Amino acid sequence: MKTNLLLLLSFVFISKINAQEPTVIIPNDNDSRVITTGIPFLLISADARAAGMGDMGVATSVDAFSQQWNSSKYAFSETKSGLGVSYTPYLSKLVNDIFLGNISYFNRIDERSAFAFSLRYFSLGEIEFLDNANDEARIQKPNELSIDGSYALRLSDQFSMSVAMRYLRSDLRLQVNNENSSAASTFGVDISGYYQGEEEAYADFNGRWRAGFAIQNIGPKFKYADDGLDNFQPTTLRLGAGFDFIFDDYNKIAVTAEIAKFLVPTPPVLGTQYEYTDENNNGVYDEGTDILGNEVASNVIYQGKSQDVGFLAGMFQSFGDAPGGFSEEIKEFTYALGAEYVYQDSFAFRTGYFNESEEKGARKYFTLGAGFKANVVNIDLSYLFSASKVQSPLENTLRFSLTFNIGAGEYREY
Repeated sequence: MKTNLLLLLSFVFISKINAQEPTVIIPNDNDSRVITTGIPFLLISADARAAGMGDMGVATSVDAFSQQWNSSKYAFSETKSGLGVSYTPYLSKLVNDIFLGNISYFNRIDERSAFAFSLRYFSLGEIEFLDNANDEARIQKPNELSIDGSYALRLSDQFSMSVAMRYLRSDLRLQVNNENSSAASTFGVDISGYYQGEEEAYADFNGRWRAGFAIQNIGPKFKYADDGLDNFQPTTLRLGAGFDFIFDDYNKIAVTAEIAKFLVPTPPVLGTQYEYTDENNNGVYDEGTDILGNEVASNVIYQGKSQDVGFLAGMFQSFGDAPGGFSEEIKEFTYALGAEYVYQDSFAFRTGYFNESEEKGARKYFTLGAGFKANVVNIDLSYLFSASKVQSPLENTLRFSLTFNIGAGEYREY
């Protein structure tokens, strides 16, 4: 209230000096500018290994679920092919029929290339609708899915790149009031790269560097309804790096850090525009006549830039459109830290931490995970502990995934 009053008084003072300024915009309350997108299930970690290390995967070592994070890693797989299956309960404290399922398959074609396919399915369970207590319930089953295909190519001994294509379908419209409603669909593209260095000898151990990047979900906006608003896809930039401490043939510790940022326009600060009146109709705003007139527009942009742009323009705009300037742009980056201890390539223990700014969603949590290998099968588990006042839908949820390795050891990198 004080801010608005000062703004109004300042404008009245300025209008005495410059009669050419006929309007003023009073900002609405908008302290938190969380970026929201359509199809948000794409941001949920579909595999327990990544989930156990703070939801990261752009620069970790290759596994069957690399399709979600960085498909260029497949070109470094020492396994000829692999099949991954995972199950993630969602909002398990409240309901038992909301989940994310994932199936991934990859095949290394030769020494330099690989391809992969995956399917992610997010079910929002069953919703019952009753017009009155005596009517038979009508059941709706909203869901979303994505179907991916990728091709990875090694451009050198240590570096590879990949392109992934994705079909997206979102069936969230309920047919209770509109029997002709249909699902929304669109497509997206990922571009990624991965670097895995040679194993080098250090003082008391061997080591290897890793790094990766990915620009994910590049694609057109879409609508959930014909007369609805356009929604951006969760276009995301991910950058990561890590190092493997190889102590001997039995013990290895991998540490990784990752940052990520939405390449989606930041919501601007909206205000209400008012018009000053000139009661004498002489073009001069004299003291006593400079009063607030009628409201002439609402929800005008006070700070920031419009979100009414195409997805490509929105990607570039996202680096400099935060109303709070550079300090707010920095807050739009999330970061994750993860570590993985592997013993004899048969047991793994993982931990991680994920952090997001208080003003951009306030997600903060710790994760734990474990992995076991028996012959050609890997079993991975993960668990999440929230460290924020904002409760995570995955808090206290046990997630698991299975990997079937086919042709293990067929390719030897080192």
